[in-house]
Amino acid sequence: MFSFDQSAMIVIFIATLLGLVKYQNAPEKVFGFATIACLSMGYVSVNELLINAINPGLVTLIILISCSFAFERTSFLRVLASGLINRSIVASYIKTLLSTALASAILNNTAVVATLISPIKNNKFINPGRLLLPLSYAAILGGTLTLVGTSTNLIINSMLIEQGSEGFNFFDFTLIGLCAMSVCFVVLFLRLRTLPKTHLGQKADKHYFVEAEVVADSKLIGRSIEENGLRSMDSLFLIEIIRHGHLISPVTPEEYIQQGDVLIFTGDISKVFMLQQFDGLQLYAEKDGLLRDDLTEVLIKPGSAIIGLTLKRAGFRARFDAAVVAIRREGSTLSGKIGDVIIQSGDFFVLAAGKDFPTRTNLSKNFFILTGLEPENMLSGWRDKFTLFGFLGAISTSVLLSIPLLNCLIFYLAALFAFKCLSINEIKRRFPLEIWIIVVSALTLATALENTQTSTLIADFVHQFLAGKSVFAAFVAVFVITLVMTEVITNNAAAALIFPIAYNMALGFEVSPLPFVMAVAFGASGSFMSPYGYQTNVMVYSAGNYKLLDFVKFGAPISLTYAIVVLYVIPIVFPF
Repeated sequence: MFSFDQSAMIVIFIATLLGLVKYQNAPEKVFGFATIACLSMGYVSVNELLINAINPGLVTLIILISCSFAFERTSFLRVLASGLINRSIVASYIKTLLSTALASAILNNTAVVATLISPIKNNKFINPGRLLLPLSYAAILGGTLTLVGTSTNLIINSMLIEQGSEGFNFFDFTLIGLCAMSVCFVVLFLRLRTLPKTHLGQKADKHYFVEAEVVADSKLIGRSIEENGLRSMDSLFLIEIIRHGHLISPVTPEEYIQQGDVLIFTGDISKVFMLQQFDGLQLYAEKDGLLRDDLTEVLIKPGSAIIGLTLKRAGFRARFDAAVVAIRREGSTLSGKIGDVIIQSGDFFVLAAGKDFPTRTNLSKNFFILTGLEPENMLSGWRDKFTLFGFLGAISTSVLLSIPLLNCLIFYLAALFAFKCLSINEIKRRFPLEIWIIVVSALTLATALENTQTSTLIADFVHQFLAGKSVFAAFVAVFVITLVMTEVITNNAAAALIFPIAYNMALGFEVSPLPFVMAVAFGASGSFMSPYGYQTNVMVYSAGNYKLLDFVKFGAPISLTYAIVVLYVIPIVFPF
């Protein structure tokens, strides 16, 4: 017989589930209301809520996400993208999908996919529709390889720690993930031809005209455009080379870089600092020593005193205490050096402004000042290398010396702040509040289930319902329920909601909870049939102009294969 508190707790649990189905875009709000309900009914205390908020597994997840903000600005992913796709179609598929999976095992797989989408959409050898969806699936499969490969694994780990366990080790997921990834890759390659060829429309971006010069002793010299990775950058495109006064256009991948070459790019101005990651490539504005993070966009007024002049003849730097980073002219394609462009009314300039720029009295006569720009502040030089090798060092130290990952990440994060690879403002701007609310609320919901002994009631009910049936049947049921829930309410929400049920089912059978917990972790990562269950699916769904049916037709065999392999391997690695 249910007590009032147990009945109320079951109502809260079911209401949370229904709320997640109805409000798929706001799981943090649904979980938040569930927490308030448990708190107001007295099923959890404020002290228990605060303890959940600083759960070591959760803190590890938050710090890892924060560290990834710096890693996204390194050259690693750009360099990775530069050598993936070439004339060998089979080799391109293998390199792209395998590299994506392995990178996703240690990095934020959302960042990996975001970096590769643009090179894939702009490549000339493989239709993007035949590669973008496999790219997402490779990132999902790669995320299952390690503890930090996906936020789902870390959420499950935090909830396991809350139950008094030591939690998972870094490579506890690896053997199962490798088996699933290997077999699923075979199925994926066999079904590539069933994907639609996507016809992508032209983007209506505001493409600026950017100049960079190859200085002496640059490592770019003597290597081809393709070898230097200058053709596969995200949203910046090399359109011309000016060499000894002669224009080279179009630029072929086999063209070799020489000292003094002036490279002309066009594209998204927010990516301009990416060019600083190439050794010995100097932006036009750097010559004036004014290039900094904050840029200003202006429009040349009719009647401006500099119309009809070049930047050199206008004495632009001395006149305005600003250097031109990029130029854009509506309806026209610019060519040649920035310094030789004849200024016209209506031209858009992006300026690196000096300290005296705001005080100049001639600004209003010459410009409409449009807005301040915040380009992506890419890391370069030793900071770029430190961010990469520091992260790998933190992971390696944790694995080899059995030091808690949280301890290593705390020191790594402190070093990122100390060496100015990451700023407090960026953490404040991008803090993963939604994930934090979901995990804290899920932990609190699990605590309320235990405090009201509803978890024990669930365990007894499951034991009676499955009387005479095998533990394996219950294990399969947990995996299938989680897999379906993932496609309906997203992976993190599904993992957080199903974990307490799975854990108590194991208790009801008096077996180890680890295979049931693993079933939740891998079930929550198996989103192959819906564009909404996993963030990378959402990204390629839009980028590749796919339809829902494309996910179902291509993903169903992979989902089935994934389920069979995972259900077979988990009990072998983690016996009941």
